[in-house]
Amino acid sequence: MSHASVRTEIPAHPLDNPAYAALAGPHARFAEGRGRVLRYETDVSPWLGLPVEPDAADWADLAALVGPGAEVALPGVRATLPESWEITFDVPGVQLVDESLDARHDEEAVPLGAADVPEMLALVERTRPGPFLARTVELGTYLGIRREGRLIAMAGERLHPPGWTEISAVCTDEDFRGQGLGTRLIRAVAAGIRERDETPFLHTAAANTGAIRLYESLGFRVRRDARFVGARVPEDPSVSLS
Repeated sequence: MSHASVRTEIPAHPLDNPAYAALAGPHARFAEGRGRVLRYETDVSPWLGLPVEPDAADWADLAALVGPGAEVALPGVRATLPESWEITFDVPGVQLVDESLDARHDEEAVPLGAADVPEMLALVERTRPGPFLARTVELGTYLGIRREGRLIAMAGERLHPPGWTEISAVCTDEDFRGQGLGTRLIRAVAAGIRERDETPFLHTAAANTGAIRLYESLGFRVRRDARFVGARVPEDPSVSLS
């Protein structure tokens, strides 16, 4: 963690600000921070955590932490960004929580680790499930399904607010879709989460209505809307708050 003083602010409910709650709690070992701002180490995850209601000092600390011109990914941020910050993406999403999922282990699902990262990165490149970096596998359990030695599907754990674990990176190679592999992996990852007395949750884009229907059919329910924002810090730090 950065040597600058860090003051965490836990949200009223962990899922109201899940990245921040994870970085201030179970994922603190991956955190770098300044003031009340936290982020994952850059080779672990691009996500960054801000307090629910960031003030001018928080935006200044964020700018100082990442540097002029840097792009930051702000999951769950509902606050208005400073006018001088360029928004690079703004994706409406939904957050779903496990209510009646039939979680079960799967004999074909095998644990994935550091040695599997090249294959995992290649699968992510082909399928685009969302951010996955060289050390993302360290965030939690990742499971994969292989056919003839080839990794064709995977899913794993990402954000980890207290009491909750996000299921993420659910993806299947195009040649093997339609066989229910993603569903099997979601159930298998969820089984491990449940064994820790934690509750699975996940995010998806609001426009991805097919995925939402699938998750609801599996036993998830929509808890709230979510917003995934990317922004670029101004090149001139003196205008970062204007």
